[in-house]
Amino acid sequence: MDATREIEPTAMKNRTTVERTSERELVVTRTFNGPARIVFEAWTTPELLKRWWAPKSFGVSFISCEVDVRTGGSYRFVFGHPSSEQPMEFFGQYIEVLPHSRLVWTNDEGREGGAVTTVTFEERGAETLVVMHDLYPSKEALEEAIASGSTGGCNETFEQLDELLATLGATKMTAV
Repeated sequence: MDATREIEPTAMKNRTTVERTSERELVVTRTFNGPARIVFEAWTTPELLKRWWAPKSFGVSFISCEVDVRTGGSYRFVFGHPSSEQPMEFFGQYIEVLPHSRLVWTNDEGREGGAVTTVTFEERGAETLVVMHDLYPSKEALEEAIASGSTGGCNETFEQLDELLATLGATKMTAV
């Protein structure tokens, strides 16, 4: 198993920790400034997801973002990239939705069944601890995801989420 990797925060940023906890599991942890309600909203609202979900350095852009965030609902993200004629699609089902505390979804675009992602939101005062747990169907599937680089954008996307949350916090404070 891989050791824990911690990615150092920059000024006013939180630390992202990525850990391979077993042959099939990858866990990403980060604390965000803001209440769980707002952090959860950023994970479940299409207009907000489009602002942080894809790492900017990957050069991909959202073509569409459809989410029906409820137990039994579905999601479909379509991305474009200048080097690809065909859009990339990511889709699946929400297995469990507990507002402001937990999301569980399938990643159905994989050939042999995709990973199941569980995200928890634990409010700690003015901050929210987010733990994202990916369980892959096999050791090989996780190794393929790591080799493809698809697991490597967590720090950048979470930095983008930090920036979005700061904007949302400022907007909500001035709107009061």
